[in-house]
Amino acid sequence: MFCPFCRAQETKVIDSRLVSGGEQIRRRRQCIECAERFTTFEFAELVMPKVIKRDQTREPFNEDKLSAGLMRALEKRPVSTEAIEQTMNKIKSELRATGEREIKSELIGELIMQALRNLDKIAYVRFASVYRSFEDVKEFSEEIARLSDE
Repeated sequence: MFCPFCRAQETKVIDSRLVSGGEQIRRRRQCIECAERFTTFEFAELVMPKVIKRDQTREPFNEDKLSAGLMRALEKRPVSTEAIEQTMNKIKSELRATGEREIKSELIGELIMQALRNLDKIAYVRFASVYRSFEDVKEFSEEIARLSDE
């Protein structure tokens, strides 16, 4: 690792510890040449599968789209930011666990609906109404009846 102060290539690790619930490693480093100290963060970079859209086009997985969809459904709902982050991480883990290089966008939608069903029923109905393109009140009431039966 290059020293950000003098650009020397030799640095040593003084201290390491887990942060972000074990998702990252924080390393305190010191330059061998100038003795300046600095901090680095290390995390695993996992490759997400490509998404096959309904029109059969392919695009890279976009975490921002996942986040935006969840946030829209959960708008003004009593759900903590931590719970939303855990839900996003769970969905991404499930997508990676498929082991596929490409996944259909429908699978992502179903995983989101499943997660929202467990997290907040109102957010689930909001998301499902857009995702499944509800056309009238009857479809809303049928979905709510299905939720009540569970």
